[in-house]
Amino acid sequence: MSSGLRPRHARRPVHGVVRGIYLPRTADAGAFAMTTYGIPLLVLATTDSAALTGLAFALEWIPRLSAFALAGAMVDRYGTTRVLRYASVARALVVLAAALMLPARSAGPEATATVMLLAASTGVLTEFSYIAAETAGAAASRQAGQHAHRVQTVLLGIDQVATLAGPALAGVLLQHTGASGMLATLACFSLTGAALTPRQPQHAGEEPVPVMKGLRTGWETLRSLPALAWLVTGMTLANLGIGLVQAAAPVIVVQHLGHSSASVGLIWSAAALASLIALAVCRKAIDRYGLWVVGATSAAVVTGAGWAVATAHTYTTYLILIAVLMAGEGGMSVVLRTLRSHLIPPDVFGATLSLTILLFLLPFPLAGLLVALTPGPALNSVITVCAAVQTIGLALTFARLRTLPGLHTAQVRPSGAQPCS
Repeated sequence: MSSGLRPRHARRPVHGVVRGIYLPRTADAGAFAMTTYGIPLLVLATTDSAALTGLAFALEWIPRLSAFALAGAMVDRYGTTRVLRYASVARALVVLAAALMLPARSAGPEATATVMLLAASTGVLTEFSYIAAETAGAAASRQAGQHAHRVQTVLLGIDQVATLAGPALAGVLLQHTGASGMLATLACFSLTGAALTPRQPQHAGEEPVPVMKGLRTGWETLRSLPALAWLVTGMTLANLGIGLVQAAAPVIVVQHLGHSSASVGLIWSAAALASLIALAVCRKAIDRYGLWVVGATSAAVVTGAGWAVATAHTYTTYLILIAVLMAGEGGMSVVLRTLRSHLIPPDVFGATLSLTILLFLLPFPLAGLLVALTPGPALNSVITVCAAVQTIGLALTFARLRTLPGLHTAQVRPSGAQPCS
């Protein structure tokens, strides 16, 4: 006679891709978007300083760089669920503490120190949750086999919808409810992400991987995959121009063009809408033309818009050009995510993902420092120089990728195939 009782792990529900991947990703992406675009706006509103806004952008990204290797090692060791939950809850506590402190310190050095510390701490915690969410998404892509790019377009679509709503929401809340309203909403997104993260069965772990060993593992894996290595190199150089545009946007829109913080959020919402359209186009285009054609076309869009942004002298023109720039970046991201989900072996995915994102983000703190150190009238000249670097890097990358098999075969590889060497 059966007692009807089963082991605890057997009673855990098996979640599908929507409940297990897409819903937690949606909440975390909302928190990510509000953190990335809302915190610099908060710094500008609190300090009214272009230099401090650029410095805050750098402070938001420098700790993220140091967190990636540790985040990847922790995901490989403890799994995506625990890392995503703990990072989301910690981020909620940090922003709630700042929300309570800022109304009493609306100006002065204490308020400046608070928002600067907030930028650094939320940057670290956001990257822990991002690595966990990306690793879970890559696992879903591998399970999808030859339709991996479709999973990635959904994930990127979620990110872009969050970017569509997050910056605009942050700007409106900051303008009408102040710092406390914006930060409380950010905390709600973080706690929702933690609550939606499905419980996963625990696997027997190995000894924790030291951070430096994880970086070496990621580096060796990346070197063994030339197609991925070239794409990472090109997109890293491209991110210098994209990062500079992101860091300079609050200063240019608010101080140079005379618009409000809500107008800054509207720019990134328009960019996200353009990226959503680009993702829909790329999904069908990859099926028909392959990864290389879509990637090269997207790179051409990025370089053209990057040159043109420096010449924009009206808010409407600036908005349109940034939307086009980010649409091209979204197309390249589909190609990148599809390629790495097929090529990187699952047992070293966290370490390799951490390294690749670490490389991608190296230009962002540099962009923040450039904004902090550059006089306002010279910003457009710096953007032009970065656009030149972006153009050279992407041109060399896709010329080399044309001769490599990765971008021509990854979208038709079966899910159990071994990575290219």
